[in-house]
Amino acid sequence: MVAGSITEEVALAVPAELLWKAVFATGDESSMRNVLTGLSDMAVKVDGDGRPGSRYTLKFNPGVGAATVHLKSRLVARDDAARVITYDEVAVNGGEVPVAAAQLKSQVVQYKVDPTGAGGCVAKLLVEYESLDGTPLSPADETKLIKGYVGLMKKVEENIIARPGEFA
Repeated sequence: MVAGSITEEVALAVPAELLWKAVFATGDESSMRNVLTGLSDMAVKVDGDGRPGSRYTLKFNPGVGAATVHLKSRLVARDDAARVITYDEVAVNGGEVPVAAAQLKSQVVQYKVDPTGAGGCVAKLLVEYESLDGTPLSPADETKLIKGYVGLMKKVEENIIARPGEFA
């Protein structure tokens, strides 16, 4: 049973095909590390071949004084033609996001990437969650939760703009 869902559309100044290829098409450790470069002391571990069933562990050690954040998930489905990818068994620990995530029994995260013209795209994020007490998160906690996923997309955009040739 889903207690709540959060949607967010993120306008990005990179082509949909390039974004998809850079971050979602292969799902291997090297690609993930490259596209998320610049997140302080970031580590990526992929258990599997990058196809559905693979498990991902991302570890972010932000600047001095900030808490380490761990993000774990399992790839459920990837549709390259529709540019849709879904992860479940998502767990977030550390940092500001876990204030919200600690209230969750489970969460499923889906990204859909659509072209917008003029070389840009929109990433449509959907987070469906089940809370421990069966009620929706507060609007403030939903904002904290989605902010983490939006931040990852903005970092990807920044890296593609800075080094487009590495992702072509």
